[in-house]
Amino acid sequence: MKKKFLSNLILVLLLNVVIKPFYIIGIDAEILKITEQNSPGSYGTYFSLLSLSFIFNIILDMGVNNFNTRNIAQNNQLLQKHFSRIFSLKLILSAFYIIILLLMGLIFELSAKEMKWLIIIGFNQVLVALILFIRSNLSALLLFKKDSILSITDRLILIFFCGYFLYSIANNAIITIDFFILSQTVAYLITVLIGFSFLTKHTQLPSLKWDQLFFKMIVKKSMPYALLIFLMSVYYYSDVVMVERIRGNIEVANYAHGYRFFMAFNMLGYLFAGLLLPIFSRLIKEKQSVLPVSWLSFKLIYFFALIICVTVWTYKMEILNWRYEINGSSLLHSSETFGWLMISFIAVSCNYIFGTLLTAKGSMKQLNILAVFGILINISLNLLLIPDKGSSGAAFASAFTQFFILVFQIALCYKIFNFKYHLLSIIRIFSFTILFITMVYTVENYLSINWLEKIILNVIGGGIIGLFLKVISWDQFYSLLKHDKSS
Repeated sequence: MKKKFLSNLILVLLLNVVIKPFYIIGIDAEILKITEQNSPGSYGTYFSLLSLSFIFNIILDMGVNNFNTRNIAQNNQLLQKHFSRIFSLKLILSAFYIIILLLMGLIFELSAKEMKWLIIIGFNQVLVALILFIRSNLSALLLFKKDSILSITDRLILIFFCGYFLYSIANNAIITIDFFILSQTVAYLITVLIGFSFLTKHTQLPSLKWDQLFFKMIVKKSMPYALLIFLMSVYYYSDVVMVERIRGNIEVANYAHGYRFFMAFNMLGYLFAGLLLPIFSRLIKEKQSVLPVSWLSFKLIYFFALIICVTVWTYKMEILNWRYEINGSSLLHSSETFGWLMISFIAVSCNYIFGTLLTAKGSMKQLNILAVFGILINISLNLLLIPDKGSSGAAFASAFTQFFILVFQIALCYKIFNFKYHLLSIIRIFSFTILFITMVYTVENYLSINWLEKIILNVIGGGIIGLFLKVISWDQFYSLLKHDKSS
């Protein structure tokens, strides 16, 4: 089992760290570049509608996947019994989700074209939810390799399909938002079919089965978790919708320029959370101290996040100009937005650690209350800043909200788990922060090399400083992996 876990972990890291960021920066960002050149504001409209669909995404799950993974993992024989029932529940939730999106479209008075896009985007989200449900069954059956392959199948299809039209055919008129979202539909449908084929050896194809008591039981158990995800989605994604409503779709495109990179980097924290949840859950169940693992995780993710944040922030204009070929006031405004997004990246990354720890503890009430305050702060700041600052104001509001959440999550962890301060470790982290920022400033102002070489030098230098100050070590990272394998 340990060997199987380690091989799967390496496969998941390789696939997610390579494939998904490549899709975001190589395909999605290129779509953004071309569609904004051909039809300014079109990608902004798409991005706003996509964010709107994300806000209500929890309706498609309601915690069902977590319930299903845990239940089937403990009792494989229940797959035949529960598969059709949960599939039926998913269809009911999907119908409710589409209705909610249509109502939001009517409330926002979307045009016929925008409503069409919203419906297709909503259907795509339904397919994504179905893929995640299939993957929850594969994971529960310990079919890790198939689960890992399915996790990137849709992105691989889009890389090859969209990549062909983007880079092989010299006809940018083909590249439209309609082309992009329908390409996603095809990719998701193929992935669903592949997923069902993976499960055919273990269960029959799903049929419709109505079981009201079963549905109520699952939804009731998962409601606190579902509420938290919904509240977090509001302050994560509402800023894009508000920018579009207040300043228009072209302003949203300025936000999206940097957000594509932010999402690629955010894969790091997401993978950390997936790795840490079972570790924290096991430690809490066995009444062992979570301090060593949580402190080690924090140091590791802060190390990576700071290097990424400071380096990218320093060369934000060069990066955006290289990727999107924008300049002038558009480049200046987009880079300012990008800069605030990268600052928020540090808080978002660290929130994955402490939020996961509190989730493993079951502190849902505290997390939900904190999320409500996050919404109030985020929306208030957006209403105050977006009319004047546009996308940069929204990015600042996001950064402020994420750091607010982080401070109170750390405070909750110290209170609930009785954390103790490690003065030497704090001094090391503070020293690493100061020395790395100083090094980046020196490289930028006193070395006559191009910006890409400076980025490489900063990353290498940051790693050396971190190892020298013992902020990180390979032995510590390996011990984290060993801890997870033993759990």
